[in-house]
Amino acid sequence: MAAALALPLALAAADPPIVLKAARMFDGKGDRVVSPGLVVVDAGKITAVGQGAAIPPGAQTIDLGDATLLPGFIDAHTHLSDPYERDYRQSEMDLLKKAPPERALIASEIVRITLMVGFTTVRDVGSEDLIDVGLRNAINAGKIPGPRMLVSVRALGSTGGHCDPAAGFIPNLFGHEAGIPDGVINSPEDARKAVRYNIKYGADIIKTCATGGVLSLTDDVDTPQLTQAELDALVDEAHSLRRKTAAHAHGATGAKRAIRAGIDSIEHGTFLDDEAMRMMKERGTFYIPTMMAAEGLKESLTDGYMPPVIEKKARLAIAQLHETVTKAVAMGLKIGLGTDAAVYPHGKNAGEFELLASCGMKPVNALKAGTSVDADLLGVADRTGTLEAGKLADVVAVPGDPAADIRQTQKVFFVMKDGVVYRNDKK
Repeated sequence: MAAALALPLALAAADPPIVLKAARMFDGKGDRVVSPGLVVVDAGKITAVGQGAAIPPGAQTIDLGDATLLPGFIDAHTHLSDPYERDYRQSEMDLLKKAPPERALIASEIVRITLMVGFTTVRDVGSEDLIDVGLRNAINAGKIPGPRMLVSVRALGSTGGHCDPAAGFIPNLFGHEAGIPDGVINSPEDARKAVRYNIKYGADIIKTCATGGVLSLTDDVDTPQLTQAELDALVDEAHSLRRKTAAHAHGATGAKRAIRAGIDSIEHGTFLDDEAMRMMKERGTFYIPTMMAAEGLKESLTDGYMPPVIEKKARLAIAQLHETVTKAVAMGLKIGLGTDAAVYPHGKNAGEFELLASCGMKPVNALKAGTSVDADLLGVADRTGTLEAGKLADVVAVPGDPAADIRQTQKVFFVMKDGVVYRNDKK
């Protein structure tokens, strides 16, 4: 089995097959939780599932009792390079005062926390200084514990827009006007060059900012920030190079431009209108609402924690998001689970399951959103997202039945990734 260095619960390569038992199981693709739960693991992969699974001779049994086995959770919208900071001004100062090595060491603890709450795969949609690439590579090499990461290097957007890292600061903050290495584009040609630049330095996916955002100083939250031609070029170049794409898009106009361009997913979508949702349904565009971000913003809406311009945008977004997601659920859009981790405290990712259910999504469909649906979006459904023979052994366990009480997803007590046990609170 894949070994993880200096991890007390990691299983050595010579260990026997493992049989995971629990009262129940949800395989990530069905419409109900079944009993009993049984998953057989060997050499880092699932070899059999279900009551009739053959038990290999000499297998080690881990009986988790009155619990439910599920596929490892997936978060399709994270920023694991960034720590959560309730005070907006302090978070900006940290970016300016802490060198990349220090921020990378802080991030190594963030990825460990994320894994330990059951998220075995994430899509990271914006970082700085290649910290996301370093985290991914260190995790893959077994140097640090963390989820499987698909990374984007730099989110791409326009001058002065939500993805411009210098927007709102003094001119030439970096000693130059922000450009392609900083994620800033201003033409279709720039868009293609920036996609190539990100892929050159390790991007698995391409993320763009099609509209303004909440936590940026120089834009309205819902205004479009890239032209149709720029988005067309960006998505075409990414898809030509076999990379999926994601668009930060609060406003409907920018979202529709991204959808027309063939974007794979719309992130946030706070102010999507009916036309945008119909376009998404017709094209099969995924929707990642990131409702946990709104919860994090609520915590920060205390006097002095946010500049007035950001506080105003935050209140607008919070007031609208639940209604938008409820409508998207009713229309049958393909909704995945993504949280905008870093806008709220890391480790609370599973709260998104409950928030999706609060918008009318059936609990079992919320479970799919954070497993098989996200796996389809990320292009990893051949490896993970369901409990099936041949898949990577990414398995988590929660007490009770999450289909009856979706809040149980916030009580993960067992985590296995690639056949390695990273957490088991049941002795």
